[in-house]
Amino acid sequence: MKDLKYLAAFSIPLVAFFSVYLKGYWSYSTVIFAFVFLPILELIFKTDTYNLNDDEVQSNLKKKVFDWLLYLNLPIVFGLLVYSLIEVTTTPLATYEFIGLVLSVGIVLGVNGINVAHELGHRQASKERFIGKALLLPSHYMHFYIEHNFGHHLHAATKEDPATARYNQSVYSFWLTSSVRQYISAWNIQKRLLRDYNLPFFSKNNDMLWYSLIQLTYLLAVLLIFGVTGLLFAFLAGVVGFLLLETVNYIEHYGLLRLKTKSGRYERVREIHSWNSNHIIGRIVLYELTRHSDHHFKSSKKYQVLDCHEDSPQMPYGYPTSMVMSLLPPLWFSIMNKRVPKKMITS
Repeated sequence: MKDLKYLAAFSIPLVAFFSVYLKGYWSYSTVIFAFVFLPILELIFKTDTYNLNDDEVQSNLKKKVFDWLLYLNLPIVFGLLVYSLIEVTTTPLATYEFIGLVLSVGIVLGVNGINVAHELGHRQASKERFIGKALLLPSHYMHFYIEHNFGHHLHAATKEDPATARYNQSVYSFWLTSSVRQYISAWNIQKRLLRDYNLPFFSKNNDMLWYSLIQLTYLLAVLLIFGVTGLLFAFLAGVVGFLLLETVNYIEHYGLLRLKTKSGRYERVREIHSWNSNHIIGRIVLYELTRHSDHHFKSSKKYQVLDCHEDSPQMPYGYPTSMVMSLLPPLWFSIMNKRVPKKMITS
């Protein structure tokens, strides 16, 4: 039964389904569930620092249930999206209801879409990467696959990394700088890859070009099938999804900076260069994303075997709570700034 604890990740799309079905003030139930109810649970439950032993690691790596718990997010995310589009375009909605449904579905696109895509994007099997890229589509963030795998993991905790928030930078400033710089970085990485293989810009190997065409086709299809209202809903829900990702990026690396060696190069990425959280609720709902320090230390490790490192900087609260806290910059700075090692501060 311990293996099935990650079924809790499906609680968010389940609540979102009832948000769409019931409408009214229930439209905001996903927001309340994710950012009020879950943080309260995190404060109630103790942290869990247990690391699997070698036998347990090997056992978990052999169990396909952990993979299928990721794959199931594909039909769930797209099923909820289509159902939501039907409802918002066939049912008269008040403005507050429309906004609530945008937020609810957007949360699912971020948590069960981009977050799962992040995990699958690190896999070697092409089918898993395909699912990952498909889950990025509704959030207009397919370029994340290129920038994250070929950019972020190389430059994490440096000033060159768009996804590393600087010391005293607010999350609202970070939303703009990170999303814009990551998109530009993805194109630069793509052009460099094409040059390395002596390929022209208009090549079947230009993934960024394909991603752009696929995302435009997706929005065009929504417009043709569901009209302007459907297009507005799909676009705004996608924006909520990727802003949720950027908020997670913000708390994962806030203020941390790798030092430079005598040669002028940055020291290698270690477990001390990203924030770790062992709060059990966030760990389960986010497929162990909160053990981010170990993920950067060994990016090939699957979520079910990630470890906690004692020397990793520890977040005082879990990810759901920290995300809410980051939206209040004075509160965030007062709690987190004193936790950032002075020698690592990004300025």
